Amino acid sequence: MSTPEASRFVRLRVELVLEVEDEDAVTKAALRRIASESGMPDAERAHAQSAVTEDTAEALAYLVDPFDLVSEVPGVELQQASWTSEQIDYDPDSPEWDLDEDDDGETSEDPYDERGADGIG
Repeated sequence: MSTPEASRFVRLRVELVLEVEDEDAVTKAALRRIASESGMPDAERAHAQSAVTEDTAEALAYLVDPFDLVSEVPGVELQQASWTSEQIDYDPDSPEWDLDEDDDGETSEDPYDERGADGIG
């Protein structure tokens, strides 16, 4: 329920772990995206092409756009977005990868967490 004192801004956090089955396909798609961007200076284009060719995680960063995730959601306008990608060691059986880690009663140490030190928002 919304109250007059409630902020209209919402922080949506999404964490994805992707398995890249075809690095070449990801790289080629990123290169196509870079080539299609009009107005990109040549030096920036060359740097982007080099980055996506050398690192699949960089190629994914060019292909995954937060605006695309929310552009069709009625009643919202994206105000700010940032995202990163990195290659990781992933063990789905490790408790380190529990997606519900904040639901276990522990308080978050995330400086952007809007709950207080006691974990109450």
